[in-house]
Amino acid sequence: MARLFGTDGVRGLAGRDLTASLTLELSIAAARVLASADEDRRPLAVVGRDPRASGEFLESAVVAGLASTGVDVVKVGVLPTPAVAYLTGVLGADFGVMLSASHNPAPDNGIKFFAKGGQKLEDALEEEIEGMLGVPSTPAVGEAVGRVTESHDGAELYTKHVLDSLSHSLKGLKVVMDCANGAASTVAPEALRRAGAEVIAIGDRPDGHNINQGCGSTSLGTLQEAVRLHGADAGIANDGDADRCLAVDAEGNVVDGDQILAILATEAKDAGRLVEDTLVVTVMSNLGLKLAMAREGITVVETAVGDRYVLEEMKRGGFGLGGEQSGHVILLDHATTGDGLLTGLHLLAAMAHRKQGLAELAKVMTRLPQILINVPDVDKARAAESEELAAAVREAEAELGETGRVLIRPSGTEPKVRVMVEAPEQEQATAVAERLAGVVRSALG
Repeated sequence: MARLFGTDGVRGLAGRDLTASLTLELSIAAARVLASADEDRRPLAVVGRDPRASGEFLESAVVAGLASTGVDVVKVGVLPTPAVAYLTGVLGADFGVMLSASHNPAPDNGIKFFAKGGQKLEDALEEEIEGMLGVPSTPAVGEAVGRVTESHDGAELYTKHVLDSLSHSLKGLKVVMDCANGAASTVAPEALRRAGAEVIAIGDRPDGHNINQGCGSTSLGTLQEAVRLHGADAGIANDGDADRCLAVDAEGNVVDGDQILAILATEAKDAGRLVEDTLVVTVMSNLGLKLAMAREGITVVETAVGDRYVLEEMKRGGFGLGGEQSGHVILLDHATTGDGLLTGLHLLAAMAHRKQGLAELAKVMTRLPQILINVPDVDKARAAESEELAAAVREAEAELGETGRVLIRPSGTEPKVRVMVEAPEQEQATAVAERLAGVVRSALG
C-alpha cells in the first residue's frame, strides 16, 4: 500500500482524496500518537488553516476528531504555516495541525502535523499515525472531552516574533508584497509596514477560491508588473501557506531561492553568524550556488529534495541556514520550518544594511542554465524501477560530462515526475530535458 504521507503531510483534492472522514480519522490517530500521556495536564493542540473554502469543513473535522479524544483545541484561524508552528511552541501545545495545500491550486487541500515545539514530524511518527488509522479507540466522555477555544492574538504574537528577529529597519524601501491570496494576506503587509517599508500589497484579497491563482510565488508575472509599475525597490512573493519566498528586483527580474540563500549566507558569514560557515541545500540547487559559496568560503551540504530533509541535516549538524531553490528557506535561529515572511524580511534587511539593490546583491552567484520539466499523469512510483529511463539518464549524463547534471525525481506532493537538467548552454539543457521528459512519458505513462 502506498504511503499516505508525502513529503509535506497528506495532500489531495478536497472532498475526494482528502475527505472529512479521513481528516477526522487522521486527527484521532495523530492525537493518540502525539498527545502527552501526562495525567496531570490535559493535552493541547493548535489548529490553523489557509483561506481555502474546503479548509472550513476540514477544520471542523480536525477539531471534532481531536476533541473526541480528550485533546483541548485552540483554533488560531487563517495564518501562515510557520505561524502555526511558532504558536505550537509558544503556547506549549503538544502538537499543531495546519490545513493547507501550500502552492497547490484551490481545489486541493492538505493536513500536516507539528510535534511539540512546532517541529516537523519525523518519518517514524508519520508512519505511526498511519498505523493507527482504523484501529479502534475509546472516545473521551463527560468531563474528559476536549474543549475548543479560539485565539485572536496569534497573528500579533507571530508578527512580533518575526519583527524581533530583524537587526535593521526597512525604512526607505518601497516593496510590493504578493500574498498569493493566501494565509499571509493580512500579516505579511502589516509586518513589512511595521518594519519600516512602504508597502504595496497585491494578492491580498482571498475569497476561498483564488489562492495561488495568477499570483504568489508560483506565478510571478503579476508581481513583476507591479514592481515596475510602482517603481518599487523589490517585490516579495509568498505561496498559499507562506512557508516559501521568492523575490523580484527593481527591474522585474526573478531572484529565486538559491540566490536568496546565497545573499543570506554571505550576509550571515560577514556578520559572524553562519554556523561553521555552512549552508544546507538540496540536490536541486543550481550548480552556480555551489560555485559561488566555494568562492565565498562557505561549505555547502546537500540533502534529498524536501525542506524536511534540509531541516533534519541542519539539526544534525547544528547549522543555522538552509533551504531550497523553490523558496523554502529555514532560519533555524528564528523558526522551526520554512518561513516566507521571515525570509522576505531578512532579504530586505540585507538590502537596507548593505545599501544595495536586490539585483546587485544577487550578483553573488551566477545561475547556470537549468531546465525543470514537470511530467504529469504518469506512474511516478515506477520511476526508480524503469530500466528504459535509467538508460536514458546514463546517456544524458555521458553527454553532459562534468559540466552538467541530470536529476529525475517523483514529486512528493503531486502525480508528477520532475526532470531537471543543468548544462553550460541553455539550448543543450533544454534539448536534454525535453528528450528525458519524452522518455518519462513513454516509460511511465
